[in-house]
Amino acid sequence: MLCAWWVPPAAAADGDQCVPDSSTACIQGRIRTAGGDPAVGVTITVEGQGFTGEATTDDDGRWSVAVTADGEYTVTLDESTLPAGETLRNPADNPRTVVADLGATGAALFPLGSPTAAPSPGPSGSPSDPGTETTAPEDAEAGVEDSGRPGSITFPRVAQQFTSGIIFGLLLALASVGLSLIYGTTGLSSFSHGEQVTLGALAAYVFAQLMNMPLLLAGVLAVLVGALSGYAQDAGIWKPLRKRGMGPVQLMIITIGLSMALQYSFQFFFGGGRMRITIATPTSINVGGVIIAHQSILSTAIALLALGGVAYFLQRTWTGRATRAVADNPALAAASGINVERIIRLVWVVGAGLAALGGVLIGLYFNVTSWNMGGTILLLMFAAVTLGGLGTAFGALVGSIVIGLVAEMSSLVIPSDLRYAGALVILILVLLVRPQGILGRAERIG
Repeated sequence: MLCAWWVPPAAAADGDQCVPDSSTACIQGRIRTAGGDPAVGVTITVEGQGFTGEATTDDDGRWSVAVTADGEYTVTLDESTLPAGETLRNPADNPRTVVADLGATGAALFPLGSPTAAPSPGPSGSPSDPGTETTAPEDAEAGVEDSGRPGSITFPRVAQQFTSGIIFGLLLALASVGLSLIYGTTGLSSFSHGEQVTLGALAAYVFAQLMNMPLLLAGVLAVLVGALSGYAQDAGIWKPLRKRGMGPVQLMIITIGLSMALQYSFQFFFGGGRMRITIATPTSINVGGVIIAHQSILSTAIALLALGGVAYFLQRTWTGRATRAVADNPALAAASGINVERIIRLVWVVGAGLAALGGVLIGLYFNVTSWNMGGTILLLMFAAVTLGGLGTAFGALVGSIVIGLVAEMSSLVIPSDLRYAGALVILILVLLVRPQGILGRAERIG
C-alpha cells in the first residue's frame, strides 16, 4: 500500500462532479458560448504537483477535476474541441494558473467570444478582469464553491462527508486521548499539546524529505521524538514545578507560554510555508461512490491499532489500571502503593507519543503540514475532551468522532470555512444538557 502512493492517479472521469473535503480540492469551471449556451464536449487538462487530469464539459457546460495536493496547477483548454465558430475571448489566458487548497474549490474560467472585443466595464466602471465571464450572471456559478458556500445535498456527498468525518475524528482522537490522560492524572490543561502534534508532523517531514528515509521509518522515528519530548518536558519542567506546589492555573499559564515559544521556534526553523511529508501524489479508490485516498485508509488503520492498544493498556494491564487509579484519586493510589510520579511520567510519554503519531497521520491525511498545524486544531482537541468527559480516555475518543463528524457534515449546510465553528456550537449544546460530557460522571457541587 505504501508503494501505491507513488503511482500517478488516473485522469478524472468525464461527468464526475468533484466534492471538496479535507483531503481533496476541486478545480472547476463552466464554459458558455458567445451566445450564452453551454459549450458541450470541450476538453480541459489540469497539470501540477505531479498530477495530470482531464475533464470534458457536460451538457450544462460544466467540468471539474479533483486534486489531492495544495499548490499551483496549470489548466489548459483544448481549443480544437470548442464548438464550431467559437473562439476564446482572451487567447493569452490559455493556459491559466489556479491555486488549489484542500477543502476548497478553485475556478478556472475561459470566456468565449470575439478575441478583438474590448472588455466590458465592471461594476465600478473599470474594465472587468479579462479572466472573468460576463455573458450571464449565472456564469459565476462556476466558482460557487470558491467562497466555501455549501452546494446541493446529495447522497454521494453525504456519504463522502460522513466518511471524511469518521477518518478525521479518529486521527483527532490520537491527540485528544493523550491530552485527556494528562489532564486526568495531573489536572493540567496543556495548551502546548497542539505543538506536540506539530512536532510529530515536522519530525516526519525532516526524516522523510530532508534525510530521505523511508516513510514508515520516518513515521516511527517521529513518534519516538514526540515520546522523548514528553519525557523531557515532565522531567525538566512539570515535575520540578509540581514539587514546588505550583497549582494547575499557574501550570496552565506556563503551557500557554510554552506553546507560543514552540510555535515561533517552529516558524523560525521551518519557515511559514507549507510542507509535505511525502511529495508523492496520493492515489484513491472509489468505494460505493465514496472516494478514499490510500493514505487515508492506511492512516485510519494505524489510528485504530493505536487506539485499540491504548484501550487494552488501560483495561487489561496492571500499569493501565494504576493509571486509571491515579486519575480517580492520586492520594488513594499513592496510599495503595502506586508510584504516582512514575505513572505521571509514563502518561506524559504516551500522551506526547500519541500526539506525535496524530501529527504524522493528520499531515498525511491533509497532505500538508506547517509550523502552526497543531495550534489550528487545539480547540477541537479541547472540545473533544470536554464533550466526551474530562479526564476519560474513552470519552475523548467518542468526543473526537462526534467533533469530526459534525465538522465535516456541517459543510453540507453551512460554508466550509465555518465547519469548525459548527462543531464548537454542538459542544455548547451538549454541555447544556449534560455538563459532565458524554461519558463523564456527574459530581455533586456544594
